[in-house]
Amino acid sequence: MKNVTRREFIKSIAAGGAALGLGSTIASVAFPRRLYALERPVVSVVAIKKDNIDYAVRKAIDLLGGMKTLTAGKERIMLKPNLVSFATTDVTKPSVVKALAQLMKDAGKDVSIGEGSAAAYQNMRPGVMGGVCRTTDRATLDTLQESVFDALEYAELAKSLKIPLINLHTGEMTTIKTPDGFVFKEISLHHTLAETDLLCSVPMMKTHGLATVTLGMKNLIGVYPGQVYGTVRSAVHAEAAKVESSGTASAVVDMVRANKLGLVVIDASMAMEGQGPSASMGGRLVKMDLIIAGTNPLATDMVGASAMGFVPEEISTFVWAWKAGMTPGSLDDIEVRGERLTDVRRKFMKPRVIPYSEMKWYGPPC
Repeated sequence: MKNVTRREFIKSIAAGGAALGLGSTIASVAFPRRLYALERPVVSVVAIKKDNIDYAVRKAIDLLGGMKTLTAGKERIMLKPNLVSFATTDVTKPSVVKALAQLMKDAGKDVSIGEGSAAAYQNMRPGVMGGVCRTTDRATLDTLQESVFDALEYAELAKSLKIPLINLHTGEMTTIKTPDGFVFKEISLHHTLAETDLLCSVPMMKTHGLATVTLGMKNLIGVYPGQVYGTVRSAVHAEAAKVESSGTASAVVDMVRANKLGLVVIDASMAMEGQGPSASMGGRLVKMDLIIAGTNPLATDMVGASAMGFVPEEISTFVWAWKAGMTPGSLDDIEVRGERLTDVRRKFMKPRVIPYSEMKWYGPPC
């Protein structure tokens, strides 16, 4: 792709991308209606001092206007952490979710925690390249998710807070129509997601070998239910790879549009660089000591990626979000409160990003 200005790049996205050499991966996709208002979004960036995560989370929310304001008119809220597996190096810290859940409970909200993890002992196969296999078996998925919740102390957390812990892999499903979807024209979701008033994505800040970074929007790949799509979502990736090379970004944006994602809180207390999203794949932990929050998912993720040293245009999820009509189109269009990005930015070691078609071995049937 030749060098272009940011203005030319954004214009090319609206035009279909081909004029600037973006290729067939995005040029053939129709441009759907705009999803977010053009008002300037606000994102808070708060430094964690003396390991006081609870204070940092509260301050990040206060800088956005406070939990009561952010959740006005919304009674049922689901927190969706990134619990990709039972490895504590690779997941959202329980203390971040606990702080958010308590703020929501204090605001009088009906709070739950939901997740559909990718891997646990139940679908690990030493003889399989990549180490994990795909299953739609409900009994296996139930045991898998229970073991992840237990290993990461989320079961204990939910019990102490007296809030439900929901396995998004199995149970009653609802079909959501996505007529403007890039990959799917309808998506199956756990019924609790369809019934919630607000979905809050709470990812760990990480790099990713398919998506370059995984933040608030990419975290929603974990709500594709295993009983429909398979636990490591390889069926989702395979369908998305027919649309664009990452096999990820387009499906992520489809899922964002199928949900009521209205708050993103990035756990950057300990982040990951290099070949993420897991230490076992070569990711390296980085102590960032930050909490980043916002009500606009794209804006929040753009600020998070900038803190990692990336520019928005190199993140495929952002490119597809722009194709969907999501805003903002530039960091200049975002109001950052709290720490200045220039003071907290760190140049992360970038992952080696490969097309999904080169990962055909990932997630074979169990």
